[in-house]
Amino acid sequence: MLKTNRLKAKLRQQEPVHGLFCSIPTPVHVEMIGCAGFDFVIIDTEHTLVNPETLENMIRAAEGVDLTPLVRVPENNPGAVLQALDAGAQGVVVPHVRCREEAEAAVRAARYHPEGERSLNGGRVPGFGTLPLPEYIRRANEEVMVVPMIEDREGVGNAEEILSVPGVDMVLEGAADLSQSYGVPWQTRHEQVREGLRRVQEVAVQQGVPYCAIPRVPEDYDTWREAGVYAFVLGEERGISFRAIRSHLEGFQKTAAGQKEEAR
Repeated sequence: MLKTNRLKAKLRQQEPVHGLFCSIPTPVHVEMIGCAGFDFVIIDTEHTLVNPETLENMIRAAEGVDLTPLVRVPENNPGAVLQALDAGAQGVVVPHVRCREEAEAAVRAARYHPEGERSLNGGRVPGFGTLPLPEYIRRANEEVMVVPMIEDREGVGNAEEILSVPGVDMVLEGAADLSQSYGVPWQTRHEQVREGLRRVQEVAVQQGVPYCAIPRVPEDYDTWREAGVYAFVLGEERGISFRAIRSHLEGFQKTAAGQKEEAR
């Protein structure tokens, strides 16, 4: 059932918020992210295979631990946006928004009349009818977030137009794809990429739209904080899990190697 969007409320107060991408399609990982203390999760359906039923249960898991669930849809498509929101997502992250028209299309797909054209439905989000549908429509337009990703050279150039669109609630950087767009794939700390990110952040400040950074190293986090950024995605749970598991193994291997050396 539709709840107050805690992430959106914190952003209005400019409180620091931290999120994580979730790419492993299981509710338990979402629950772990919430129990770890994160403010929001971005369930990724762009680069991973998540069936609709699993997506709905991942969103339920987020609701159970007061974690704001956003869904990165695979493309800027009304059907994909509708499916994520009808499953209970409190916002959609839309990849590769390159111009004002694409931002406007995302907002139309995510909002009901008079702000958009989202298809009407009375399923789980309005509590199967326990929340009067006209009231649900009004509240959904208030609570649901639209978050474009600017991750292309063209998007950086059109950042002012994109972020001036009414209904855009936050903008998320995409340094990885932006690096490819600039011709320097995976060089996310390349100066041209960093300058593109700074440009989007400056425009976001001018337009009054929260900018969400993805720091790759601790210095990035400090730099963005000094620039006034208060929203962060701190990576993806797959990479974090892999590094922790590998470090766990290496720790025991080093202990065993040390003991073997001492025994000689």
